[in-house]
Amino acid sequence: MFFNSIPFAIFLPVVFILYWFVTKNSMQLQNRFLLLASYFFYSCWDWRFLFLLVFSTFLDFATGLKIYKTETIKAKKVWLAISVIINLGFLGFFKYYNFFTESFAALLQSAGFKPHFETLKIILPVGISFYTFHGLSYVFDIYNGKIKPTSNWINYSLFVSFFPLLVAGPIERATHLLPQIENQRKFDYSKAVDGLRQILWGLFKKIVIADNCAEFANMIFNNSADYSGTTLLLGALLFTFQIYCDFSGYSDIALGTARVLGFELLRNFAFPYFSRDVAEFWRRWHISLSSWFKDYLYIPLGGSKGGTWKKVRNTFIIFLVSGFWHGANWTFIAWGFLNALYIMPLILSNKNRDNIDIVAKGKTFPSGRDFGKIAITFTLTVFAWIFFRAESITHAFNYIGNLTKGLFVKSAYLQTLNFISSKVGFVLPALLISFVAIEWIGREHKYAIENVGMKYPKLIRWSFYYALVIAIFLFTGKEAQFIYFQF
Repeated sequence: MFFNSIPFAIFLPVVFILYWFVTKNSMQLQNRFLLLASYFFYSCWDWRFLFLLVFSTFLDFATGLKIYKTETIKAKKVWLAISVIINLGFLGFFKYYNFFTESFAALLQSAGFKPHFETLKIILPVGISFYTFHGLSYVFDIYNGKIKPTSNWINYSLFVSFFPLLVAGPIERATHLLPQIENQRKFDYSKAVDGLRQILWGLFKKIVIADNCAEFANMIFNNSADYSGTTLLLGALLFTFQIYCDFSGYSDIALGTARVLGFELLRNFAFPYFSRDVAEFWRRWHISLSSWFKDYLYIPLGGSKGGTWKKVRNTFIIFLVSGFWHGANWTFIAWGFLNALYIMPLILSNKNRDNIDIVAKGKTFPSGRDFGKIAITFTLTVFAWIFFRAESITHAFNYIGNLTKGLFVKSAYLQTLNFISSKVGFVLPALLISFVAIEWIGREHKYAIENVGMKYPKLIRWSFYYALVIAIFLFTGKEAQFIYFQF
């Protein structure tokens, strides 16, 4: 069941009514109902993998209690190791088995051997990377003494399986979400309206921007040898907007849905394309994953302490692991490596925290200096996304080679103009410009339209909302899966 589907448009109102009007007098009844709804939501994808979700939940629930009750450090480490090994074992098998098998076979072939390894037709369970990290953070926090384990199976299961975040995050922490699950919720009209507004903006980003960019980005990437350098640049730009609007659109819908039900989830995006350097970009992009790796990998490795070598080593580790987390392909590792290179000068010069505040806060336009920094950071980001989108390393380098060679050919610009006029049209560029303008205006808020138009008369404000709804219906086509479902 996708957020951008008719079944979800029926599912959410039904859950809302039963949750707030039928089970409202009992917090535990609400939690049981939400857990059943979450399992149903997940089962709509493939009910056979529900056992894996339940098993992972039970594993971390049980090991968390064992870690807390065990008195010796050695025994605590044993239980922690059991949770980590089994969780990462499942994740590694389903996500990386074929990758390692094929990579090892290729290595042997390069040495002159002729191996015959069998790959398996393994289906990647939706959301496994996310709910695995939910459970691991819970166990780590208990081991580190940050939280006490819950003894309520239902509450913990809901923390892991809460349907708005189940299949593509944000990656929640028990310290943040469990207290909300364990306390009574009361319906708040203003929060519910705010949640619906964020859902609307998420749907607009996904359906109107991401899916339309995807059509032409796929066309260009899948046939990159047939297009000029400037058209390839256009393809990279379209994918840049596609992946942002697709994933942040999902996050907006998830956060808005949770708010309608009385929960606040962790923010996942904070207008990353307005970043003035790569370090700021990574503080604003996929925030829940970046902070997870920082807290549970980077800091345990020593963080920025221990000299220049350890600082460099830990930075590369965090970005390479982050790239590999995204998928079983060398392109993701290359993408992570490239971002590590980008951020390294900032790390070594201790300038990685120079841009903490929102760009041009309280101003209509950025300064010339800030605009230049944004342009450079955005250009670096677009270049890196080519590796993320490419089918292989070879494809990525061929794409970049053809792009750079074709940028200085006059006929390339004519071909690109013809591609835009004959295929893309001028509606999508106009929508992209409008989208960027709205994001810029709303950059000081949790999401772009949280406060847009609030000072204007209700007629103007509601006309804007209706315009978004009309655009969503006009551009709704084939139900497209969210990109991060595959991760």
